[in-house]
Amino acid sequence: MEDGALARVSGQGGIYLSGDVSINEMGGPIENAYFGRCDETSKKCGARLAYQFKEDGGWMVLDDLRGNFSFEGLTLRVREINTGFGGDGELFNRDVVELGLPDNVRFNDVQFKIATSSTARPTDPGFQQTDLFSVEMQGEVIMEGNLLIFPTGNP
Repeated sequence: MEDGALARVSGQGGIYLSGDVSINEMGGPIENAYFGRCDETSKKCGARLAYQFKEDGGWMVLDDLRGNFSFEGLTLRVREINTGFGGDGELFNRDVVELGLPDNVRFNDVQFKIATSSTARPTDPGFQQTDLFSVEMQGEVIMEGNLLIFPTGNP
């Protein structure tokens, strides 16, 4: 497109994303007393995400995370909030990051466990974990709306 034609085009800032994400479908490279191959029913074969809500507190864990999901139409842009939210927007009067949720997300054999743990890693001393429940997802989920991320602090 030439400069003159490009100058007459207007649009919105932002990013439109589509993707297909696979997470540890066949098991990870780590094999020890806790992690192993997916055909070893006594071991975990998926990824592990551990997060701590307060310093020196216990850990919440997404464990044995694996599967495949795909989406089309996730958007990412910066948006100014200066009105709304019952008057709170006026006080905020700053930019936020807006994630526009995709219309459809397709799940294929997505599995994970939600658990509590005494340590972040199963190899840490004193490791104890309690699995709370298991999730398996297959099919499509329809999503609508936006997720707003409010920055804090000074860049």
